[in-house]
Amino acid sequence: MILEIAHLTVRPGQNSAFEQAFAQAQRIIASMPGYISHELGHCLERPQDYVLLVRWATLADHEVGFRQSAPYQEWKRLLHHFYDPFPTVVHFEPVALAGV
Repeated sequence: MILEIAHLTVRPGQNSAFEQAFAQAQRIIASMPGYISHELGHCLERPQDYVLLVRWATLADHEVGFRQSAPYQEWKRLLHHFYDPFPTVVHFEPVALAGV
């Protein structure tokens, strides 16, 4: 399993519109092969900041299967115009898991 972490900074005044667009876009990512789960969090201290956590079966499921797919173009259309600057995305593999 791979954990994708994306730090998202939304343009001022766009939080509500972003969250509405994400409600649509999350259906796209959830339909992709290798998708396990996701979570979108909103920062309490910096209201323009969000974090997107996505669990994938493999790195290739995200980097190739999702990012090189036709549905990714719709994801980009729905969300990418909200970001300033463009998000930093990193991937982690588990070292220790609770409850396993």
